[in-house]
Amino acid sequence: MAEPATRLAGTRFASLWHCEPELDATTASLQGACSTDLLIVGAGFTGLWAALCALQANPSRAVTIIEASHVAAGASGRPGAIVSTSVMHGLANAVRLYPEDIGALETLGQENMRGFRQALVDYGIDCDPHWGGELTVAIGEEALPAIREEYDLQRRYGHDVTLLDGQGVRSQLDSPLFSGGVWATSQCGTVHPGKLASGLRDAVLALGATLFENTPLTGVRRRGGRIEVATPEGVVSANRVLLATNAFAAGERRIRHRVVMVRDRVLATAPLTDTQLARIGWRERQGVYDTRTQLNYMRLTRDNRIVFGGRLGYGWDAGMPATDRTAAPYERLAQAFARTFPQLDDVPFDFAWSGPIAMTTRMAVHFQRYLDGAMVFAGGYSGFGVSASRFGARLALALLDDEPDPALELSFARTMPGWIPPEPFRGLGARLTMHALDTHDERGGWRGPWLRLVERLGFPLS
Repeated sequence: MAEPATRLAGTRFASLWHCEPELDATTASLQGACSTDLLIVGAGFTGLWAALCALQANPSRAVTIIEASHVAAGASGRPGAIVSTSVMHGLANAVRLYPEDIGALETLGQENMRGFRQALVDYGIDCDPHWGGELTVAIGEEALPAIREEYDLQRRYGHDVTLLDGQGVRSQLDSPLFSGGVWATSQCGTVHPGKLASGLRDAVLALGATLFENTPLTGVRRRGGRIEVATPEGVVSANRVLLATNAFAAGERRIRHRVVMVRDRVLATAPLTDTQLARIGWRERQGVYDTRTQLNYMRLTRDNRIVFGGRLGYGWDAGMPATDRTAAPYERLAQAFARTFPQLDDVPFDFAWSGPIAMTTRMAVHFQRYLDGAMVFAGGYSGFGVSASRFGARLALALLDDEPDPALELSFARTMPGWIPPEPFRGLGARLTMHALDTHDERGGWRGPWLRLVERLGFPLS
């Protein structure tokens, strides 16, 4: 079997999704002053979906987007992009948090996914959608009870799911590690997030939105009943402001009281040949999650690359540090890939990337209101955000515009995730937790009690 370092020898340390298509800045930065009705800060999925929803509802509305770098420069340009009907980071997480609202959340999730798919049709967004479903796989016999619980939960709430034993799951995707699985097929699958982001960008520009890239927010103040947002070389005066900054938490220092920045790492293989693909099957091309403590997720691209991600780390800064532009930080992830698919030891990794994602005790969208409700932060996605961001954007607009919406009466919209300690306690706790996650399955010991303590504090880690 080839060593991880060898398979990473020719790797390009950049997101595959940024390269196909190119997502470099296509619009100018803001120079001088401008006025708008709705200012959206951040051109990731939340910001782009918000612009689209706002203009669909009112085509004459003045909508302006400012982006510190370029479209999808943040977490929107780095995900696995397995899309789901869940708007609360999975059904189990929704039941954990909001058992009294689960019926309504399930209905909202189905509606959101229908709206997501309809937008692809309405605006001609070809983002390589494939609706093969989601497959959750058990790693080892000890994980089978959790898989059975997931199956029972999905069935209870009306999902179209199939329970697979070891032979059944390996007939779908052949790995010696997989001992069982749950295959959900209702309105879920995979998309190309780079093509989705560029398609949404083109759609909102065609509808009349104004986009300024390389235009970071540097300050916010009230002035004359409006909100002024300062940028390095300009200022925007707006009636309403949506902070769609997720892990970057720009716009209000108190956002970080609820949001911690963590890092995700992802690998993408070279395109598999027909012979290589035949070794693992994957005819239905599902998006896949496993049950490792440090879970891995995987999916196929249109040209048969495997995108394989996971292994969280503490997000001590907002960019991609120099160390993550070398092979070393990805070797553990490459080892996990090798254990998962030993029959693909002749497949190199073409791309590797990392960057910050948001984590809260909710692991799903929440809203923070500032300036008497004229400025709203919407974020906190730790995954499932490619599709759930449309849901978050739509409700953030309703909050900003003070429009009634039954979803805003639910608990998730009226509450916030738990408070997270500041540095240095935040960093120390996060690093200890990430180390425990990395080594729990192999070493056990103190790591199990520590992770259970973290979960009791509100973070669902296992």
